[in-house]
Amino acid sequence: PLGMLNYPIVFITDGQNSEVLERLQNDPDIGPQLRLVPEEASWVGGDITLAIMSNVFIGNPASTFSGFIAKSRLAMGFGHNYLFRAKNDQGGWMTICGDDCIFDRSIMVSMY
Repeated sequence: PLGMLNYPIVFITDGQNSEVLERLQNDPDIGPQLRLVPEEASWVGGDITLAIMSNVFIGNPASTFSGFIAKSRLAMGFGHNYLFRAKNDQGGWMTICGDDCIFDRSIMVSMY
């Protein structure tokens, strides 16, 4: 509904799992829209600012970096944060836990 695939997708990574980037680059829908921040221009402050100010943020719930970004976005009143998503039986994506989950210590126990 947001038309996200009509806009560039900026991929921010710590480089720990190159398979994620490869899968996204090979995806017929996502690959053509994928943009990488050049390594020489990437620094943690810039990456965080880019992610916080984005129209949509899709993060990894196991990442403290993603958690910080999601919390910052929520504190600033920004919506469209997607951390807790899973595929349903029909292959579509669904939210399994809303934005407030990022503040729930029982869910985010490893982040505290």
